Amino acid sequence: MADPSSYRPKPGQIPDSPGVYKFRDEHGRVIYVGKAKSLRQRLANYFQDLAGLHPRTRTMVTTAASVEWTVVTTEVEALQLEYSWIKEFDPRFNVKYRDDKSYPYLAVTLNEEFPRVQVMRGAKKKGVRYFGPYAHAWAIRETVDLMLRVFPVRTCSAGVFKRSAQIGRPCLLGYIGKCSAPCVGRIPAEEHRELAEEFCDFMAGRTGAYIRRLERRMQEAAEEMEYERAARLRDDIGALKRAMEKSAVVLADATDADLIAVAEDELEAAVQIFHVRGGRVRGQRGWVTDKVEAVTTGGLVEHALQQLYGEERGDAVPKEVLVPALPEPVEPVAQWLSQRRGSQVSLRIPQRGDKKDLMATVGRNAQQALALHKTKRASDLTTRSRALEEIAEALGLDSVPLRIECFDISHLQGEDVVASMVVFEDGLVRKSEYRRFQIKGFEGQDDVRSMHEVIGRRFKRYLQEKQKSGEWTEEPDGETAAPVDGVVTAAGEPDRADGRPVDDDGRPKRFAYPPQLVVVDGGAPQVAAARRALDELGIDDVAVCGLAKRLEEVWLPEEDDPVVLPRSSEGLYLLQRVRDEAHRFAITYQRTKRSKRLKSSPLDAVPGLGDTRRQALLKHFGSLKKLRAATVDEICEVPGVGRKTAETVAAALAGAAPSAPAVNTATGEIIEDDGAPPAALSAERGQER
Repeated sequence: MADPSSYRPKPGQIPDSPGVYKFRDEHGRVIYVGKAKSLRQRLANYFQDLAGLHPRTRTMVTTAASVEWTVVTTEVEALQLEYSWIKEFDPRFNVKYRDDKSYPYLAVTLNEEFPRVQVMRGAKKKGVRYFGPYAHAWAIRETVDLMLRVFPVRTCSAGVFKRSAQIGRPCLLGYIGKCSAPCVGRIPAEEHRELAEEFCDFMAGRTGAYIRRLERRMQEAAEEMEYERAARLRDDIGALKRAMEKSAVVLADATDADLIAVAEDELEAAVQIFHVRGGRVRGQRGWVTDKVEAVTTGGLVEHALQQLYGEERGDAVPKEVLVPALPEPVEPVAQWLSQRRGSQVSLRIPQRGDKKDLMATVGRNAQQALALHKTKRASDLTTRSRALEEIAEALGLDSVPLRIECFDISHLQGEDVVASMVVFEDGLVRKSEYRRFQIKGFEGQDDVRSMHEVIGRRFKRYLQEKQKSGEWTEEPDGETAAPVDGVVTAAGEPDRADGRPVDDDGRPKRFAYPPQLVVVDGGAPQVAAARRALDELGIDDVAVCGLAKRLEEVWLPEEDDPVVLPRSSEGLYLLQRVRDEAHRFAITYQRTKRSKRLKSSPLDAVPGLGDTRRQALLKHFGSLKKLRAATVDEICEVPGVGRKTAETVAAALAGAAPSAPAVNTATGEIIEDDGAPPAALSAERGQER
């Protein structure tokens, strides 16, 4: 625990102007970002007597090891910079709202020559018009199905569109009148775009004028005795009205507004947002957050506004934003919203009438969301806390191990030896922190030696990340490490788990976070090897244990007898989950490497022989064994293979040892080179470790 006075800025160093500040911990990670109208006054509040601070604020300042700030011109700039830094650094002590699901939107791709109507999730794209979000994708599809009768806009994928254009025949929707079929030229691009824009206008709430226009056209058609056209317009009006009925009128004055309500207790807060367009609820979404900082309701509202509108522009920011409490101060936030919309935005608390009643409804939804979240989490959170406490008590740890790393070795009869590292934080998997290793220090099968190498390489990287403090200066061995989401990171190439580059400016780094507990898959020998690797690096503040599979015993360094946890122990169950996850991850990586090795061929190393001619050779001769027995003249008979290439192929195959047989990974059978009946691969999976 750090003493805040050890890094408190000297008097007069902090400017009395607007700005944004960052607290960093001893590893250089940004743990809190805040803004202030006066940096001097705000930061002074953090360095008062610890007894006078809020418990969460006290935890933050004692975790921090330094503070820095950036001066800006206005409070609006401070608000924008704070949002950018929170998004970039993901500080642990800031309020961060978590979407309880990936909400679907109704999207119109106006950035394409022939705009398409579709359901979209995830990040928004430039040039695409969005409506929603909606609670369910099927609700969007029902609405679109009704509206396509009136606005027959393209809904097909690019592949279907291209195929229809090639064969000159539209898809089924084109035949039944729910698509104007621009793919076959039934309608020019300009008219199709007008249809898409009319669709957008209707979805944006401008419904009354369009329906009245259709009603006039229907009456005119009836007067001219064009009854079929009048009937079709009548049906169109009915379809639009049914689509409108799916979202009831909540505000009679056709208001465009977002209503934000907050339900909170001492530990958590739930936020609910209703998106009202044209007086109708067009979308709804909700977030839940842990209150990791001392924050008021107005502060929660401010954070919600930042997340909701931080990436939005134009009409995506409504004219009115109704909230239960105003941020303090409110003027910079209102000005920031107005800048993002491009016109004045009213940020206020509804006082009377329909808007106040609707805000009460949103508030009830927020209360229900918080209650539901607590119901889902309570038992799980309690169980995880009890498991961590049992582990700490059984292993004699000073505190519960909030970060646990588990290592496992995997190989097949001593070949393709690899290792895995999985991470659990607060009892939950942290897949973005997973890493995998290739054993490079020696050849053959030696689990104890492999464990020593992997633990040493992992913690050498940790010490390297602490070079700023001068605790480690030696360059560690290189290794291959890859997060589970597929972003491969090589040694010496800093990377975030999401693929973004890192520098020394506080962003997460590979192997930067030390665990409180290292678990190895194995017994006393593996535990001793892990402890020896840590001792050689001078690391004495990381606990080590091993979990043996036979009797599920927990082994500790330099202990003759294992610790036996009760079979019903939540702590043992958590250790088993950690060990099994490490084993699964290691086996998956080992099988991937073996599969790549078995698929290799001597032909791969022949210079100038591409994939097409390689396949032609194998197709002509039927197998690699027969190709190896062929003469140069026989190889020249293959179309596209000249004498020089044939001589190179013959020389390469003559100098190469017969390759390992191919394996059918679906059945576990060996596929013989000469086409003979395959032999069962009965023992391979049983030999895996």
